[in-house]
Amino acid sequence: MDKNEKIEEMQILEQKIQNSFLQKQSFQMEYSETQASLEEIKNSGDEIFKIVGQLMVKADKLKVKEELLNKEKILDLRIKTIEKQEASLMEELNKLREEVMKTMKK
Repeated sequence: MDKNEKIEEMQILEQKIQNSFLQKQSFQMEYSETQASLEEIKNSGDEIFKIVGQLMVKADKLKVKEELLNKEKILDLRIKTIEKQEASLMEELNKLREEVMKTMKK
């Protein structure tokens, strides 16, 4: 791979890192909202409501809590997976940077 190909590969990796960062940010926001919802359930009375489409319907508190806890676990797993991917991409990017810098010094 010549210097120009490495630079192109670096640009692709940087774009992938940016995309994964945006995706992780989205999951983190959803995770925070889920945690806030769980806190509200804890502080609410026996009667809770859930928004379904454009309607607000009465919901079973334990069932909603279970759904939110499952959602929280899934989001946490997705965030951790993206963080591992980001670390791998960054490592690959740093290796390419080093290779490009070596070729530029020659």
